[in-house]
Amino acid sequence: MFLSRIFGRALFAASAAKTEGAAAASAAALSRAPQNPLEEFFEADRSADNETPVVYGRSWKASELRLKSWDDLHKLWFVLLKEKNMLMTQRQMLHAQSLRFPNPERIPKVRKSMCRIKHVLTERAIEEPDPKRSAAMKKMINSL
Repeated sequence: MFLSRIFGRALFAASAAKTEGAAAASAAALSRAPQNPLEEFFEADRSADNETPVVYGRSWKASELRLKSWDDLHKLWFVLLKEKNMLMTQRQMLHAQSLRFPNPERIPKVRKSMCRIKHVLTERAIEEPDPKRSAAMKKMINSL
């Protein structure tokens, strides 16, 4: 009985600490959320005094994407779609102002990743033994 009280209190304290940490993290995430939903189409401005170039990541490899689940690929597709929309919006705005688009190599990286996701999903649809499910998967993939 004594041990259950000690462990119960320890677990309760750990649980309370996690809850407080989660509440603080969610409050921080809410403070960073854009006020206007259209702000998601624009990249956060960097300070003008920072002269170091920003290095962006590479595109996803098909071998990496094959390891991901269907849901993870679906989520990644929409993250990439959002990134592509943001980059295209930024490029169009800068073009209208006769300014140079920084890091234009980011758009092909996003496009390649999106094409590779479709390729991996198509491979999975072809390997599906059930013809009805395979047809439904192909139809869904073609609608992307």
